[in-house]
Amino acid sequence: MYEHILFPTDGSDGAAAALAHARNLAETHNATLHIMTVLDTSSPHIGMTAAGPEGATTGMVAEEHDASEPGMVGEEHNIESSLQERAQAIVEAAADEVDSVDTVTAVERGPPHSAILDYATENDIDLIVMGTHGRTGIERYLLGSVAEKVVRTSDVPVLTARLGDDEN
Repeated sequence: MYEHILFPTDGSDGAAAALAHARNLAETHNATLHIMTVLDTSSPHIGMTAAGPEGATTGMVAEEHDASEPGMVGEEHNIESSLQERAQAIVEAAADEVDSVDTVTAVERGPPHSAILDYATENDIDLIVMGTHGRTGIERYLLGSVAEKVVRTSDVPVLTARLGDDEN
């Protein structure tokens, strides 16, 4: 039923909760688990920061920078390089946790929901398994929800798991 399962992650605890579900489904269906993260290039911010290896923090948006000032081009390159390294560390750490299944890792760029959907299409993904922060009310309105956008617009089934959902 499932040959390719996509697990998008920002390295947060919510995403980690969904990883257990993704691993179990991949084991059950002998599927390849695609583990990806996204460097968000949809705003004046670049990249992402995520809870995970080497001191990252949660989210998918990095600190602001102004590349219009003299000398900032080199700093922008260093920031992008650093964010790329962090992103790679996040997907590799997740892959290490699911060594019982075949994995593919990827770091994509763009608006997170679009990058996830594009990756799913380009890689014949049968199922997307992702974490959600469970935001409600004004927080959800102001911050948006990558998971919600993926659920609403995906052509393939999407399973979402909130932190604590795997305890039952």
